[in-house]
Amino acid sequence: MSAIVLASINAKWIHPSLALRLLKANLGELEEHCEILEFALRQPPEEQLEAILAARPRILGLSVSIWNHRATLELLKALKAASGARPDSSALPFVVLGGPEVSFLPENAEIFRHAGCVIRGEGEQVFPVLCGDILAGRKPADKFIHAEPVDVTSPLFDPAYRLYTDEDLKHKLCYVESSRGCPFGCGFCLSPAESRGKVREFPLEPFLAHMESLLRRGVKTFKFLDRSFNVNSARAVSIIEFFLKHTDEFSEIHFEMVPSLFPRELVEAMSRFPPGKLRLEIGIQTLNSNTAAIINRAGNTEEGPACLRMLREKTGALIHADLIAALPGEDFSSFATGFDRLWLALTAGSLSAAGFEIQPGILKLLPGSSLARGNAQAAESGVVQPTSLRPQSEGTHSYGMHFRAEAPYEAVSTAALSETELDAIKNFARFWELIVNRGPFPDLVPLLFPPGKPVFYHFMELSRFLLVRFGRNWGIDRKDLRNALEDFCSLPSSK
Repeated sequence: MSAIVLASINAKWIHPSLALRLLKANLGELEEHCEILEFALRQPPEEQLEAILAARPRILGLSVSIWNHRATLELLKALKAASGARPDSSALPFVVLGGPEVSFLPENAEIFRHAGCVIRGEGEQVFPVLCGDILAGRKPADKFIHAEPVDVTSPLFDPAYRLYTDEDLKHKLCYVESSRGCPFGCGFCLSPAESRGKVREFPLEPFLAHMESLLRRGVKTFKFLDRSFNVNSARAVSIIEFFLKHTDEFSEIHFEMVPSLFPRELVEAMSRFPPGKLRLEIGIQTLNSNTAAIINRAGNTEEGPACLRMLREKTGALIHADLIAALPGEDFSSFATGFDRLWLALTAGSLSAAGFEIQPGILKLLPGSSLARGNAQAAESGVVQPTSLRPQSEGTHSYGMHFRAEAPYEAVSTAALSETELDAIKNFARFWELIVNRGPFPDLVPLLFPPGKPVFYHFMELSRFLLVRFGRNWGIDRKDLRNALEDFCSLPSSK
C-alpha cells in the first residue's frame, strides 16, 4: 500500500514515462511513500484497474496525453464504479491529473469531472506541496493549479534518471532531456504555449555525468526529448562528442533537430558516428511556402530538402522526416509535390528506401496551440471548426478547417483538402508505414517506384489497390501483403 501512486497509460511497453519519474524524484520526504505504475494502451483495462485498487493509494496522479486521453477517462470511470461499489468509501483516491493534454483543455472537459485537482504546466514543484496538503487533510483551494516552468538549473532539481530500473535501461527506450522549451512559434505545436519562446538548458557537466551513469548501467537506446536539439549548436556538438566516445556501449541515440541549423562543426561530428547508431527526426512539416507562413513556420521551404540531402551524403544517420497533411492552405496536389521532393532529396536518385523514413501525418488541433486558440469552437456535429486563424502577415482569414472533437483531434477536412482526399492520404500513410518505412520487402521497392513516375501518385494508386483487396490497412499477413504487391507490380497501369 502506497500513499501516492503515479500512473500513466503509455503508448507501448517500451515507452517508460520520464514525467512520472520526475514527479516522484522531486517529492522530497514523500518519495518513499510513492509508487509508480505504468500500463500500456493494449493492456486489458481490468489489469490496470486491479493494480491501482491493490495499491489503495490516498492520492492517484495520472499523466494524460492526447494518445491516452480516452483510455485514461475510461480508467477513471471504472475506478469510480469499482470504488463506489465498496462499503469503505475511502477506497476512492484523490485524483490529480497532469500532462500536456490537460494543461490546455477547457474546464468543462469530461475528464475533469473525475478529478479532484488538475495541474496545468510542469508539476515538479507544485505536486509535492499539493500532496502534503492532501495527506494532511487540507483540500486544495482551487481545482486548477497553474504551475510555472521549473528552474532546471537548480541544484535541488532531480532529473530522475536514478529511477530508471536496470530492466528499463536494457529493454526499453531511455528518455532523457538536455533542455526544455522551443524558441519557435509553429501554429500546430504546443511548444510556444508551454515554453513561451524560451529554451531552458540543463547544466551541461551534470547532464553528461548522468549520461555516463546511464551508460555504465547498460542503457541501449537513448531518446532525447529536446524539441529542437540543435538550436544551440555548440552545446549540441559537446553532447554529440560525448556520445562519440561511447559508441560501443549503446545501440542507438535519437535526436529531434531543426533543418535550418546544421553548421559545419555539427555535421562533421555527426559524420563520425558508425552507420545506424544515430537517428535524426527532422520536422519538415510542409514545403508549401504560403502554408509555412500561415503557421508561422521558421526558415524557408528550400532548407528542408537541402538539409536531408546533405545528411544523407555526409552522415550515416537514420533519418525520419515528418510531413503534415491538412495544414491550412495546402491542397492535395501541393502535399503530393512536397512528398515527392522529400523522396528525391532522401534517395538522391536511387530507388532504395534504406536508411530513412518519411512519415506522412495528419494535422491535429492540439488544445493550447495557436491554431486551436484562433477562434476554435465545438460544432453540434461533434467536429471542431476553427473559423478564423490569424497569420502574422494576412490578418483574419478562414481556412475551413474541421477537426474531430475527441482526442487526438485529427483533421477531417479543410477548405483546400476534402474529407475524401484526406482519407486517401490516411490510407496512403498507413500502407507507406507497412511497406516502405518498415522495409520488409527491399527487393520490391524498385518495382514499386518505376523511374519517371511521381512516387506519391504511384503509391497512392497502390494504397487504393491494397485497401480494395484487403478491406483494411492493418492486421495483414506479411505473405499475403507480398503477394498483393507482386500482383500490383504486374498490372499494366503500374508499369
